[in-house]
Parts: sequence; C-alpha cells; structure tokens
Amino acid sequence: SVPPGMKNKQWYQRRVRGHERRLVSRMPSKKKYNARFAPARIKKIMQSDEEVGKVSAAVPVIISKALEMFLESFLENADKLTRERCAKTLTPQHLKQIIHTDNKYDFLKDLVSSVPELGPEDEEDEVKEPAVRKRRKPTLPPSTNGV
Repeated sequence: SVPPGMKNKQWYQRRVRGHERRLVSRMPSKKKYNARFAPARIKKIMQSDEEVGKVSAAVPVIISKALEMFLESFLENADKLTRERCAKTLTPQHLKQIIHTDNKYDFLKDLVSSVPELGPEDEEDEVKEPAVRKRRKPTLPPSTNGV
C-alpha cells in the first residue's frame, strides 16, 4: 500500500534503497585484520593437512586471535609462577609445572614429558650466588738473558 500523496514509483524506489542499505551493512568488508600471528602462515599450516579443503579468509584470523588469547593466558600463569618462586628466568621446568597443574593444558603433557621436574623453591638456580673464578698468574715467555 502506497502512502497518500506519494506516487507508486517514488514509494518503490524508497523501499529498494532501504533494502540495499540493509544488505550493504550486512556484507563483510574487505578490511585488513589486525592479527598478531600471520593469517597466511596459519592458512598454509592448515592446508598442509590433506583433509582440509578450502579455508575461508576469516578462519585464519579467528585462529590467530584464539592463539593470541591462549598464549596470553598461558604466559600469565607462567609469570605468576616465576614471581611466586622469585625466579628471574622462565625455564622449561616452570612451563612443565604449569602444564601439570592446570587441566586445560593436559594436551601439552607429552610435549614436556622429557623436561626434568622443578626442584623445591629453596633450590632455585636464579637465587644462588655466582661462582667466583680464580685467575691464573700470567706466565712470562722464557727470557734470553743476553745470549
């Protein structure tokens, strides 16, 4: 039904323009994504698996963001552990302890199985005094006493 005072053609054009605006607003833009991990590299890794077919452009970007969030969570736990142990260096033993204490990292247990266990807190390498090295006396070349 056309509103009074408006011609059929005008009414139709307004409806089409409104519909076009709604469609355009829903269409994905071709903008560059701010990804910390290269989506092209992620896509290449994904497609190295024979079972993976085509990959939508948005998928590597989403995986990049998920990877970033995972690492942020993991490294926050690592930071907390190193601070608790008054360590200055993050070691593979710290990562192993994080993986074994939190169930969400169970899938990484095989990866750290060969890493030695972290010792008690008082045995941290970082808090030991550095060893003092003794210097040897310099040796003089044999002298030729006037010969």
